[in-house]
Amino acid sequence: MDYMDVVVDVPTNLGLKPPVAGSVPGADKAPAALRAVGLHEHLLTTGWREGGVVLAGRYVPEHQSGTVRNQTAIIDHATRLAERLGHAMTGGDRPLVLGGDCSTLLGVALNLRRRGRYGLIHIDGHTDLLHPGNSTNVANLAGEDLAAACGLHYPQLSNIDGLAPYVDPRDAIHIGCRLEDEHLDECRSRLRAVVTASEWNHSADAVKSAVQSLTADGDLDGYWVHVDVDVLDPSFLPAVDSPDPGGVSPQVLSALLRQLWPGAAGMTVGILDPDLDRDTRYAQLVAHIVIEAVAS
Repeated sequence: MDYMDVVVDVPTNLGLKPPVAGSVPGADKAPAALRAVGLHEHLLTTGWREGGVVLAGRYVPEHQSGTVRNQTAIIDHATRLAERLGHAMTGGDRPLVLGGDCSTLLGVALNLRRRGRYGLIHIDGHTDLLHPGNSTNVANLAGEDLAAACGLHYPQLSNIDGLAPYVDPRDAIHIGCRLEDEHLDECRSRLRAVVTASEWNHSADAVKSAVQSLTADGDLDGYWVHVDVDVLDPSFLPAVDSPDPGGVSPQVLSALLRQLWPGAAGMTVGILDPDLDRDTRYAQLVAHIVIEAVAS
């Protein structure tokens, strides 16, 4: 199938905790920051088109027990994002979703489930597998998005329209978490494959094997790539809400994305916080990584 590549801006911060009391996260500014450093202009000059913007509701810092922060707004946003992506993909488009925080995965995964059985390549500095079954600290979907996509979260999030799981855990692989991630063992037991950042840095073959186990599965209708840029070591990119040491270099991430993009049904890139990037150097870095990936 021939694809028309389309860039969709998804400026949301709904899944994050307040950076300090009384404030709001800055991740919703990332699509505009990437536009300001020329990413969209470059894509449009190489044959892409604009897919519009899917706006999120108002961020409310308060959190009520038994829900995630901004839960009603997140569900509304995910439903609208799924509809936008579904319309695009039905028309033959391949979306690049620019977040925003990782709560965007909820709408992406819901759309994929409506379309069939898709694999997920989850590239993130954290497993994002926190859920009510393994923690009493459930609160922020941006750190719980993989759990929600795999049917492990509150039913209001994980079972929209009775479609849980949006991604079967055995159709998902995770790449990039740190060795000390508290949910690493559970992630290994549930998912098809897991490769930590340390393993990735030690040998690209570990990632290659995990990816091939998914992309060679003929029962899948395709695969989606989800990228949280905090997979990068903070020595390269500290402008994220949870910058943990032990990540990978931009060159390592870029090389993987160049391999994945040609066969992907779409890709999400998120979690850059422009409030922590006053001179735009990190927005420029993310834009460069994206351009290198899709140029292939």
